[in-house]
Amino acid sequence: MLTRLKSISFLLLFCFGLFFSQKLLFASEGTLKIVATQTLFADIVKQIGKDKVEVKYIAQPKFNVHFIQPKPSDVRNVVRADLYVNAGLDLEAWSGPLLEAAGRPELFSGAERNLDLSKGITILNVPTQPISRSQGDIHMFGNPHYNMNPENAKIMAENILEKLKEIDPKNASFYENNARVFISHLDEKTSEWRKLCADFKGQEIISYHEDIAYFADFLGLKAEQFIEPKPGIPPTPKHLEFLEEYVKANHIKAIVMPTYYPKDAAEKLAQRVGAKVVTICQNVGEIPGTDDTFSFFDYNFKQISEALK
Repeated sequence: MLTRLKSISFLLLFCFGLFFSQKLLFASEGTLKIVATQTLFADIVKQIGKDKVEVKYIAQPKFNVHFIQPKPSDVRNVVRADLYVNAGLDLEAWSGPLLEAAGRPELFSGAERNLDLSKGITILNVPTQPISRSQGDIHMFGNPHYNMNPENAKIMAENILEKLKEIDPKNASFYENNARVFISHLDEKTSEWRKLCADFKGQEIISYHEDIAYFADFLGLKAEQFIEPKPGIPPTPKHLEFLEEYVKANHIKAIVMPTYYPKDAAEKLAQRVGAKVVTICQNVGEIPGTDDTFSFFDYNFKQISEALK
């Protein structure tokens, strides 16, 4: 039934996109219309494009980006877009059907107006063996949550700069100046975040899901056990018993999770072993005070540093 409802939903989006594709013209003059799949991507585009861009995003930050259901308004925005900015890999499975509904081939994956931000980023956890559903929700191209590492935000900014220069060459120097300011500030903050957490390098944490990989890699933390026994599979009593013994044996202080997963299992485990549950954001604007790239990373690194003291 759920699959049928999703099929109907995407059919309606497709019809909606066809209607608007007949009504609206591509190639904006002046302000570039850009659609980003996530709020972090949208913020970086805005930081570089400033008043030369009008940026919309699709995934509301308070929800798991895997399970977003695009709305007719998203189709309308994509139909009008000069550029579609996305995570690539297989994080946003809804992205392909959304683009098909909009009926704009130049925005499709691999086309000239589609910017895949994974370009140039070292992808972690790439499967080396054949994968199957029995392993849980395994990402066939590797871990797609690379936005959790600020060093990758720098690569994303460089990708965005090059694409903006390509589609709007007359404003190339404007974008270059803005990107230079953004990257310089990001470099300063990255050094600050490293220093903030330097004393905790090598410590082990427990995470709810494998979305922690790039965050842990940046800080030099170990994250080898998860509340989920397999990606996307809820914890069982047996698995939680294993984790209780594991946390005690390895003197683990923190259990890290995003805002949108259920906290019951993590909180019960933390109470039993004397650890702290640490909530970190997966995207800009997920909680109040994380409204741009810098405050987003600030919040996450302060949260983990407090928990590991």
